[in-house]
Amino acid sequence: MPDIADIRLETERLILRPPSAEDFDAWAAFQSDADTMTYIGGAKSRSASWRDLCGMVGAWHVRGFAMFSLILKDSGQWIGRIGPWQPEGWPGTEVGWGVAPSHAGKGYALEAAVASMNYVVDELGWSDICHTIDPANTASIRLAERLGSTNRGPTRLPDPYQDARVDDWGQSREQWMENRRKFGRGS
Repeated sequence: MPDIADIRLETERLILRPPSAEDFDAWAAFQSDADTMTYIGGAKSRSASWRDLCGMVGAWHVRGFAMFSLILKDSGQWIGRIGPWQPEGWPGTEVGWGVAPSHAGKGYALEAAVASMNYVVDELGWSDICHTIDPANTASIRLAERLGSTNRGPTRLPDPYQDARVDDWGQSREQWMENRRKFGRGS
């Protein structure tokens, strides 16, 4: 397993790296926004956000992967979290995303999702990628479609999200190898 301090992806405008303590204030602000958190567990207190950040950092150490902090190259500003996610009981190997509302609609989620999809296929060797998406979350559905993922039907999340209505959007490794060509990266 590589040292997580050495893991860093760069795109044209973004840096994707494992979360760290320096991300906490922006992370907590992101998670306190009810609109942002509508489809990802609901708004959280600062103390619950701390536990979530530590859980994400811990997943990097336990599993060797977890979501990346999404950082703007030009300013160093934290603007979201995106990437691989598979806590215990999760219905698949997921690439998930969440971008701060002030940075939504600027193409950052797509740019980071492509880098994350490449990472899970090329570095982690995943054979399947899912995105668990609430059917009312049209923005995430549009992003999944742009990535070439399709709705594979309803699925269930583990406790404490077992009552959440989510669909399994996704694609196989082979499908991504073909779909990623439209983003300028062949197999």
